[in-house]
Amino acid sequence: MTAPETDRRQLANAIRALSMDAVQRANSGHPGMPMGMADIAEVLFNDYMKHNPANPDWFDRDRFVVSNGHGSMLLYSVLHLTGYALPMEELENFRQLDSKTAGHPERHETPGVETTTGPLGQGLANAVGMALAEKLLAARFNGDSEDERVVDHWTWVFTGDGCLMEGISHEACALAGTWGLGKLVAFYDDNGISIDGEVTGWFTDDTPARFEAYGWQVVRDVDGHDPAAIRKAIEEARGDLERPTLICCRTTIGFGAPNKQGTADTHGAPLGDEEIAAARTELGWDHDPFEIPDAIRAGWDARERGAQAEREWNERLQRWREANPDRAAEFDRRLGRRLPDTFASEAQRILGEMQADDSKVATRKASGMCLEKFGPLVPELIGGSADLTGSNNTNWSGSVDIMESPADGNYIYYGVREFGMTAIASGLDLHGGFVPYTGTFLVFSDYARNAVRMSALIPTGAVHVYTHDSIGLGEDGPTHQPVEHVASLRMIPNLEVWRPADKTETAAAWISAIERRDGPTALVLTRQGVPHQPRTAEQVAAIQRGGYVLVEPDGDPAAIVIATGSEVGIAVDAARELAEDGIAVRVVSMPNPERFLAQDAAYRDEVLPPEVEARVTVEAGVTSYWRAFAGPRGRVVGIDTFGASAPAPQLFERFGLTADRVAGEVRELVAG
Repeated sequence: MTAPETDRRQLANAIRALSMDAVQRANSGHPGMPMGMADIAEVLFNDYMKHNPANPDWFDRDRFVVSNGHGSMLLYSVLHLTGYALPMEELENFRQLDSKTAGHPERHETPGVETTTGPLGQGLANAVGMALAEKLLAARFNGDSEDERVVDHWTWVFTGDGCLMEGISHEACALAGTWGLGKLVAFYDDNGISIDGEVTGWFTDDTPARFEAYGWQVVRDVDGHDPAAIRKAIEEARGDLERPTLICCRTTIGFGAPNKQGTADTHGAPLGDEEIAAARTELGWDHDPFEIPDAIRAGWDARERGAQAEREWNERLQRWREANPDRAAEFDRRLGRRLPDTFASEAQRILGEMQADDSKVATRKASGMCLEKFGPLVPELIGGSADLTGSNNTNWSGSVDIMESPADGNYIYYGVREFGMTAIASGLDLHGGFVPYTGTFLVFSDYARNAVRMSALIPTGAVHVYTHDSIGLGEDGPTHQPVEHVASLRMIPNLEVWRPADKTETAAAWISAIERRDGPTALVLTRQGVPHQPRTAEQVAAIQRGGYVLVEPDGDPAAIVIATGSEVGIAVDAARELAEDGIAVRVVSMPNPERFLAQDAAYRDEVLPPEVEARVTVEAGVTSYWRAFAGPRGRVVGIDTFGASAPAPQLFERFGLTADRVAGEVRELVAG
C-alpha cells in the first residue's frame, strides 16, 4: 500500500480534480465517469498494476483498457500522475488540436494508451483479444517453474453500462468465458446513469447473472468508493485463474460534485465553475486548477517500482534465454514483430508456384492454398472464422484449435460473432506476438464494420478474409449478395482492400497482408471458380503495385478495360473478342485500386495513358467508385441494384456482367 487508508481518498481526488478542471477548460468532455471510478483506479494502479511509465511498451506489463473511453481524463490523469511522458501541459490542452489528450484515448498518440477506444464495447472486446494472446503465449513459451514465467501479466478493463448494452459485449464476453481467460478482469461502473438519464427505463438486464451464464466469476455489489472493498474484490478475481472476472462496482457518477453527482448532468458536459468550487470543498481539495501537491505526486509515482519490475523480468528473461535458446529466438522475433528471415524469399517462391499452376479455382480456395503454404512459415499466424470455416477456407492442415491445445493453438472457432471476432483480432495484434486473421462472408462485413474501421484507425495489422464477394455466390440470393460492400470498405482510410483475380493475385495479396503491420487488410474473394491468367515475371512483380497491365494488344491500344476479381476473366474474354474485330484493347487488372493510386504519376500514366479516353471498368458491384477511373468519356459496368436468387452464370447474364456487354461498350466508345 502506498499511503495510509485515510490518505487514499485524496490520491483518488487528484483524478477527480484534474478531470473536472480539464473538461472545464476545454468546455467539452465527460467528467462523470472519471470522478465516479477514481477510487477504483487508485487501488488498481497503486496496489496491483504492473507497468513501467518509462517504457510503455515493456512486453510483460499489465494491460489497462478504458472501454468507456469517453472517460478519457481518468486515463490521462493516471498516466500523468504515475510518471508517463504526459506532462501537465497536455492535460491542460485536453481535446485541443495536436495535443496528446484527445477526446477519446488514441493508441500511438499517447504513451500508455493500449488501444483506441470510444465506440462503446470495443475496448472490452480488444481486451479479450489481449487476454487471449497472453494465455496462448504463456502456454507456448513459459516453463514449469516460477523463474520460467516470461509471459505473466493481467488485462484490466474499465467498462460501463453503455459498453454492456452494446451487442459486441455479448459476443466478446461469451467467448472470454468459453476460453477461460482467468487473467482478464473487468470493472463494471454500475452507476445507473447514461446520457439519457437513469438507465432503469431501458437497461434492466440482470448483468451479474448474464456474466455468470457466460462462465465468468462475478463479484457482486462492491462499493466502488471503498478502497478496502475494491481490494477484496480484486483479490477474489486474482484467486480464480480459470475464469475471467466481472467486478460489479456500485459508484456515483460525478462523485464529489454535491449538486450534480448521481445525475446525467455530470456525464457529458463541464460541471461549471460554481459546481467545481463546491466539489473542491466537498472533497477537501484545497488546490488551484491543475495543481498537484508533492505528497500526492509521491503517492502516485510508479516509476521506481515499474523500473524494478522490468529489471527483474529482464533478468528472468535472460536466464530463460540461456536455458532455451531456440525458443528464445522465436520469442524475441515475435515480440519484435519481425517476420522470419526466410519469409521474403519463400513468399516469392510461393508466388511463382501459384503462377505456374494454371488450374481454375475460386479465390477463396486459393486463399486456403496460401494458408497451407504460409502457415508453416509464419508460426504467429492465428485466425479463424465466424462459423464459416469450410466456406471461408480459413483453416489449413496445420490448424490447431486453441481450445484443444493452447500451447500450439492457432485456430479460433468464433461462432456467429463477426463484430466480436474483428475487435478480438485487433486485441491479439495490439498485444503482440501474433498476426491475426478473421473470416466471414463479405455481406456480413456490415456486422463487423465499426470494428474494421477501428482496426484501421488504431491501427492494427489484422487480416480480414471476406468470401462470397458478389452475385457470383448464386442461389442464396440478394440477402447474401454484396453489391455495395467492396466500395464501402475502400472508403475506410488506411484499410487496404484486395480483390484478386486468380491464385497468383491471391498469393500476392496474402503476402502484402502478412507483411503489413501498420494497418489492416481486407481480402475479398470469390465463391465461384475463376480462370488462371498468364503473366510474365514482370507482371507478377507488378501485382504488388495494385494495378498493372495484364493483356497488351499488338500496337497502341484504342481502349482500356479495367477490372478486378472475377471480372478480370470477363475483361480478358472481351479483349480477345474485340481483337478479332481489329480493335486493340489493353486489359488492366486492378486488385488494389488504393495502392495503385499511391504509385507515382509516371507509373499510373504508364498503365492508364491519359490520352486513351475510351475506358470501360467492370466490377460486380456498385458503379460510383469506378467513375473516376473511367473518366468523362468512359463507361462503368457494374450493379446498382440488389441481386437475385439463381445460379451464378444466369445472374451474370441477367445483370450484364458478360464479355459481350463489355465488348459492346468498347465498340461504342471507339466508334463514337
